[in-house]
Amino acid sequence: MMLLKKQRIFFVFRASSGRPGAIRKISLAKRRGPGILCPMTQRNNEEKGGRRNLPLWGVHGLMLLASVIVSTSFTVGAAITRGLDPAVLLLVRYVLAVLFFAPILLYKHGFTLPPVRQLCGYGAISGATVGFFWCMFESLRYTSALNTSVIFTLVPGISGIYSFVFLKERLGRPRLVALFLGMIGAVWVIFRGDIHRLLALDMNYGDTIFLAGCFLMAAYTPLVKRLHRQESMVVMTFWVLCTGVAWLLFLSAPRLATVDWQGVELRVWTGIIYLAVFSTIVTFYLTHISTLYLGPTRVMAYSYFYPAFVLFIDWSLGHGLPPAAMLPGVAVVTLATVVLQRGAAGQMAPPNSENRGLAGR
Repeated sequence: MMLLKKQRIFFVFRASSGRPGAIRKISLAKRRGPGILCPMTQRNNEEKGGRRNLPLWGVHGLMLLASVIVSTSFTVGAAITRGLDPAVLLLVRYVLAVLFFAPILLYKHGFTLPPVRQLCGYGAISGATVGFFWCMFESLRYTSALNTSVIFTLVPGISGIYSFVFLKERLGRPRLVALFLGMIGAVWVIFRGDIHRLLALDMNYGDTIFLAGCFLMAAYTPLVKRLHRQESMVVMTFWVLCTGVAWLLFLSAPRLATVDWQGVELRVWTGIIYLAVFSTIVTFYLTHISTLYLGPTRVMAYSYFYPAFVLFIDWSLGHGLPPAAMLPGVAVVTLATVVLQRGAAGQMAPPNSENRGLAGR
């Protein structure tokens, strides 16, 4: 006979062998296509907590939104970086992010201190992001938002190497080609499209600092993938922010007593609040979720959109366009994103016993 339950159809019949009266259920939707979760799997997930997986288009939509937000942080960071010491600015940003995020954690999960080993894992993730953001704000004193956004496109290639070595993630030919194109485009912009600068390794001080930060940031998504233990993304994001505060207290402690807090301009406070809420809380949460669906390399590949977004943002704010010699590099890194995402529909692994239910939390 057929059983109709919650708009999901299963065949129910007596087993021909085994225990008398045994009942088996077979889903009509055995095949899992791209972004499709079969009803039996979905039902099992719901029984384990009422949580559902995200469709493929939804995951890419989250990452596109995160990319736009992160792109604005380069411009905002360049506008406020001289208002405070980079370490102090980051400390305020992270403290505000923790304060804004704490009510969400308490409402959804209550407060429970993680085990020491898990806390150390969160500290490793936040160490990578704190080191990167410090390099970012320091470098923006000496270079442009566009330069940093393009140099950041080296991160997916470095992250892909980390993922291959530590996570055994297979990249495949299209992704290797895209990573190579992204690196070529980034190098083009770093050296202003001038072969003589490249041969002389003529980089400005800000570009050098930011490049060092990119090696740290490249470890971020592989660490999330490696250290995630089925906990909610709300919990993981909160403790990554908290351990980030600990790192920043250590870095900024000698400078805190010398800060003229009353002399900090309103635009600096406004920029910090924007970065704390959107560029920190929102993007951390979206990136953590997407990493478990798409993998570290594809998530970091969205950084190839940053230069185009930064160009548009700066142009809309009246900052003009960069030298024409740099534009081919921007075009190449943008194209690399499309190539790198090719095949994602057939290879996306929806959360299962390893990472299930994050979308609902």
